[in-house]
Amino acid sequence: MQKESNNGHRTVDIIHRVGIKAPLQKVYEALSTVEGIAGWWTEQTSGTSEIGKTIVVQFFSLEGKELGSMNMEVKALEPGKKVHWVFTDGPAEWIGTDAIFNLHQEEDYTIVFFAHRNWREEVEFTAHCSMKWGIFMLSLKELVETGKGRPSPNDIKIDNWN
Repeated sequence: MQKESNNGHRTVDIIHRVGIKAPLQKVYEALSTVEGIAGWWTEQTSGTSEIGKTIVVQFFSLEGKELGSMNMEVKALEPGKKVHWVFTDGPAEWIGTDAIFNLHQEEDYTIVFFAHRNWREEVEFTAHCSMKWGIFMLSLKELVETGKGRPSPNDIKIDNWN
């Protein structure tokens, strides 16, 4: 999805929507804590989940080879409503982009509207990351609904980049 940024340049966003059959607070905890993130995104998660602090995520192959890492500054933590990170280190395409998780309740579901916003351009890596974010959103759903997610390195592999 392309849109115009504040400075007049076009940017690209990745967006996903997933419904999780669980209380809003349980989903928020999975998104807003280091332990929660380690349960659905990557087992190698460290840092401090507080506004202005940094969370570090590292990705490894099943054989233990490092595939990449990212640092993200926590920009917003609104209990039951929103988690917002800005990427400060990692792949060049990610630096300065935002990951935003907006939450709301619909019947028995907590709806997660996820956006990875402000990519400078649409490249092949954007498509890879969109697919992987979808996989990790399903891992989040599994974690909250069943107690066990599929964080890296045990995530679904989609191509030769992971």
